[in-house]
Parts: sequence; structure tokens; C-alpha cells
Amino acid sequence: MAQSPIQAAIQQICQEKDISEESVLSTIELALAAAYRKDFGNKMQNIVTEFDPKTGKVNVFDIKTVVEDVPEEELVEGEESEVKDQAPDNQQAFVSEDSDEEVKKFNPRTEIQLSEAKEIKKSYKLGDVIKTELEVPGEFGRMAAQTAKQVIIQKIREQERQNIYNEYKECEHQVINGTIQRREGRNILVDLGKTTAIMPPDEQVSRERYNIGNRMKFYLKAVDQTTRGPQLIVSRVSTEIVRKIFENEIPEIANGVVEIKSIAREAGNRSKVAIYTEDENIDPIGSCVGQRGSRIQTIISELNSEKIDIIVWDSDSIKFITNALSPAKVVSVELQKGETPAEIEEGGEQPVKTAVVTVKEDQLSLAIGKGGQNVRLASKLTGWKIDIIPEAGEKVEEAEEPATEEETEEKPKKSKQKADKAEAEEPVEQE
Repeated sequence: MAQSPIQAAIQQICQEKDISEESVLSTIELALAAAYRKDFGNKMQNIVTEFDPKTGKVNVFDIKTVVEDVPEEELVEGEESEVKDQAPDNQQAFVSEDSDEEVKKFNPRTEIQLSEAKEIKKSYKLGDVIKTELEVPGEFGRMAAQTAKQVIIQKIREQERQNIYNEYKECEHQVINGTIQRREGRNILVDLGKTTAIMPPDEQVSRERYNIGNRMKFYLKAVDQTTRGPQLIVSRVSTEIVRKIFENEIPEIANGVVEIKSIAREAGNRSKVAIYTEDENIDPIGSCVGQRGSRIQTIISELNSEKIDIIVWDSDSIKFITNALSPAKVVSVELQKGETPAEIEEGGEQPVKTAVVTVKEDQLSLAIGKGGQNVRLASKLTGWKIDIIPEAGEKVEEAEEPATEEETEEKPKKSKQKADKAEAEEPVEQE
């Protein structure tokens, strides 16, 4: 049997919007119910339609649920409280003034009393659903058709937004590819394919340039549902983007053989990554660097040439701190654990852990790093406050003090006196 134009249109919508045929059919049925209610129905009917896309035939029903008989005064209250154009499956509920419990009132649009139901058919009992078919007196009017159109557009848009939300919610806290679309104020809009994400100013790396059309990796920080649809927040400064890229590029980390213990990062400048493995046959640093540095170069490229130090994690804090301060060479590490202030109760701030690190004089600037970056990252990586001091008693070459004018004039005289004295002391050869 040839496909009807309605079926073809439904399939096209499904392909374009990436939604199921069941969702589209359900939307059409809701739209037809709204159109019928607009032209032919009344507020006491719970209109439900059934639509056949092959023939285009519409069946209309009034569906009610059988409930217990209620007193006449409650019946009046229920009728007065009826909300116009309420959704078919909603029922009116009220909160009692004396208690917080919801008290369900009789809703004449969706419910029918047992006594009335038995007048229709004696076999009806509580909880039964009565489905009464209604006739369509004529064609829908222009306003009803407009109402149906609005319902279809709204419901399809809602379904599309829900699908996008569900899809990207699964990717939350993962690294995804995106293309810089445009700039709105200080925000950067990133095209992710099916939707657009926002990268706020505090999630942007200051030294990076986000030119339109640039394709980059982003960390999907948050996916929230709003009244205007799903809102996606992406980041380039998050520490987790380093972790996820390492997992994607290094199989040993992805399968858990090599573990990332901690990461310290100053986005756009330098990162320190502490790794560890229990397998003695595997070199954790070699696994991350790759053959001729191929793996680490790929990661550095993804992070826009950000420098990366790979550190071997150690359960011994002294060894870990020593490794974390590389490339500087450490002479000794002394651990000092501060006490929690007396005013801080149990469960408050943790004691400050301080490590005093001694290095040779020529390693001091290397250990501290440019602007204190190396020691700052090492402190974040290890969780210790690190103080660096030069090695005690180390000889430091003293620069000669500049000579005064008098000393400068006296030097030639002294030199001449020494020369004359030496000449006088020389033995005279006898003829």
C-alpha cells in the first residue's frame, strides 16, 4: 500500500527533529483534542482523540473514571473549582487548612460518580474507565485549526528540547568537540552540532584566542533544563579537561593500569599531573609520554601548547613533594604539621600541613619557578604548603667591591715600588 501524504510528512518531521513517530502521533492527537474542544466540546468533557495516519480518520472520546459518590455540597465545590482547559490526566487537589495533606476533590471533567455510571451500565464499578465516543458535527473552523497548529509546534519543540537535554545530560562531565560560533558580550557560543553551548568568561583561558570557526575540545561542565530549553555550560579552564584528555589519549589510563592521583593546573600556562601504577613492569611516565613524545605532544596540542609536567605519585609525602618540585633538585624535606586553631570546632578546617624544602642555591629559582608557579603548583598537587629555603652553610661567591679613586692611584705606585725593590735585590753580575 502506498504511503499516505500524512505518513510521509510525519516521517520527515521525525528525521529532521530526531524524534520518534509515537511522539509525533501523540502530539497530533493532543492537537486534535484541543481543536475539538475549541469548536464542539465543553469544559465538562475530557476529550481524547485517536488518529489513524494511513486514512486520516479521527475518533473522538470523552473519558471518565468511576469514583465514589460525593455529597452534593462537595460536588458544587468541585464544579466551581474546575480549571478551564486543564490537561486531561490532571485532577483537582486541595490542601486542607488544618493539615498539610492533600484532599482530592471531585472533578466532573475527568470523573463520574458511581451512581451515575450505573445508570449508563450496571456492571460499572469503582476505578473503571468509561470511554464514550463523540461525533464530529462538522469540519474544524479556522481558530480550531490555528489552535491545533500551535499545539503541534509547541509539543514538537518541547520533545526536541527534551531529547537534546537527555542526550547531552549523558555527556555531562565529559570532553566533547565543538566549534566556536560567535561571541555575545563576554560569553563565547560554541556549536556542538545539535545545540549551542555557552562558555562564560570565567571558563575561558585568558591567553587563548577564540576565533570563529576554530574547532576545539571542551569540558561539558553542566547541563541544566530551563524554560527556554536545555542550557549547556562548557569550560576550557577546568582541571578535569586535562584528566579526560589523558584518559582519551593514553590507553593505560583509560583501562586503569595507570592511575591519575591528582592534578594541579594554571590554565594556559602549566599543569602538573601525578600518576601511579601498581604494575612494576609498566613505566607510568613512559606510557604518558609515548614513543618519541607522540602521546604527550597530542595532549599539549589539544591544550593549546600548555606545558605539562608528569610526576610520579608516592605514598611517602617526602618523596612525592620531591618529585612534585621537579625539575628542581631537592636536598631535603622536613614535614611540619600545624595545629588547628582553638576556636575551630571539630569538623571545621583541617590542620595546615607545611613542608620545609631545602635546595642548593643554584636550584632556588628553579624550585620556586617564574612568579612562584612551580612551588605553587607543587603545593596544589601534594596538598602541602611548601616553604623553600637555600641550603644552610652553602658557600656563595662574593663579588669584589669596586676600588676607590685613591686605591686606583696607589696601585701603580705600589707596583712600581715592588718592581724597584725586586730589581735592587737582584744580584749584580761581576765582570
